[in-house]
Amino acid sequence: MSGAEATRRALLVVNKKARNGGFDLDAVRGVLRRGGIEPVEPPPGETDCKALIHGHAATCDMVILGGGDGTLNAAAQALAEAQLPLGILPLGTANDLARSLGLPADPIEAAEVIASVPARPIDLGCVNGHYFFNVASIGFSADLAGELTADLKRRLGTIGYGVAAFRLLRRARPFTVYIEHDGVVETVRTIQVSVGNGRHYGGGMTVEENATVDDGLLNFYSLEVAHWWRLLALLPALRRGTQGKAADVRAFQTTEVVLRTRKPRPVNTDGELTTYTPAHVRVLSKAIQVHAPTAPTGRPSIFP
Repeated sequence: MSGAEATRRALLVVNKKARNGGFDLDAVRGVLRRGGIEPVEPPPGETDCKALIHGHAATCDMVILGGGDGTLNAAAQALAEAQLPLGILPLGTANDLARSLGLPADPIEAAEVIASVPARPIDLGCVNGHYFFNVASIGFSADLAGELTADLKRRLGTIGYGVAAFRLLRRARPFTVYIEHDGVVETVRTIQVSVGNGRHYGGGMTVEENATVDDGLLNFYSLEVAHWWRLLALLPALRRGTQGKAADVRAFQTTEVVLRTRKPRPVNTDGELTTYTPAHVRVLSKAIQVHAPTAPTGRPSIFP
């Protein structure tokens, strides 16, 4: 490719605080330029994704974000509003959205995807006006998000999730949730409720084994276990996404659900505490475009 007409301008924003935020981008820039993409990088210190995306919406053709799921979560609403295609450089700890999309874990290989693979539409989840890519949850997962410090993630990577979970596990207690969906109201006692838009979350967990981020559906599950040790027995299923087959796990698909609790509880969206119950969760079908393979369900994970 050559000539100004063949060049797309891409706002390139990297979260330097991400676990691999210090990755040398020279090779990435080279891959992008060979693919006809000119990276436009904000001055050092300008890190507000929302403001940067809105500020460059009229002058850039796409957005490339380097970071983890928290970085993408912070930018989700601005991406939907600006209607700019997204390219992802997986530089975070878990990189669950990249995993759900079948993207390479290596940032240089991910840049090759951005440069060569057309953007395709994917869904977003929305809870109380907060957009998310992977999952919204209350209970154990939200408590874990509060416990999992940035330092722990940086030092231990995905192992940090296990360390923080072990600290919390014996303190986990069931709570009451009122679930409204598809014309019914259910009252349950649960340790965790999760509503997934994508497939993966939490550094290796799977919402539902056949879920995709472009199916127009939310996948719900509730862990209605009597004792905390039951979570240990469920762990293999939670990693595979088959927990919905267990007798003490409630699971269904929907497009909209409301979760109410007796007192406000924090809601974790993609690893960030963003709102409180009551939580109105819905799917926004085909909300944004992402440069990713067209059939992630048919290719094996290339993450380690």
